[in-house]
Amino acid sequence: MNYNRPIVISIAGFDPTGGAGLLADIKTMEQHQCIGMGVVSALTVQTEDTFMAVDWMSFEKITEQLEPLLNTYQCRVIKIGIIENINVLFDVVKFIKAKQPNINIVWDTVLAASSGFNLIDAFKADDLISLLKEITIITPNTHEAFKLASQTDELKSANYLAAYCNVLLKGGHSELKRGTDLLFHNNKVLEIKADEGVYYSKHGSGCILSSAIACGLAKGLSIEHACMAAKQYIQTILKSNKHLLAYHVQ
Repeated sequence: MNYNRPIVISIAGFDPTGGAGLLADIKTMEQHQCIGMGVVSALTVQTEDTFMAVDWMSFEKITEQLEPLLNTYQCRVIKIGIIENINVLFDVVKFIKAKQPNINIVWDTVLAASSGFNLIDAFKADDLISLLKEITIITPNTHEAFKLASQTDELKSANYLAAYCNVLLKGGHSELKRGTDLLFHNNKVLEIKADEGVYYSKHGSGCILSSAIACGLAKGLSIEHACMAAKQYIQTILKSNKHLLAYHVQ
């Protein structure tokens, strides 16, 4: 089927507030003039500031939703959020690549909820490396980069991960350059600085940023320009109100 807008699929958790996960991804995709399609990877019980429980979808349940979309539509990019563990995630990625080998995959490396609820805990380094080789770009914050790389240095962690895929190290928790994102791409590091202004924390900001990157890639932007455009979008989101749930339409 031919549409005038690129199709982007989100595989993510259902957040009843709409601030994060699948609903936030779809809002972001619509704002970027993309057709957003969704696959539920988890049913969560949460509010904007408290994560209570999660009911994970199995590999079979995820691919049952995903297969008809990949068989019917030519999707340009898939954004992946929370999935039960690295093994399920890798199996899903392999399933995607078998269907559409050249598709770009953006992985928002959500390992824990902001409330401290662990989502992905233990994994083997070799399994992670095999996974990263199939991913276009990951978007960890510093804490996630530390955990994935098993290190405690921001730049060393990102460089380790960047040996296998592109890395956007988000600067929201950085002790070195707070607010500046670092894109590790083609053996170079690009600083993407925040504009001046007052920003407010938002539930789901990482989901929104990674979805915006996915949309940029779907519209033909380079990795660099997709990340820079996503930075501009998330800044608008962070300024949209003083509360934890963002306004997407200004």
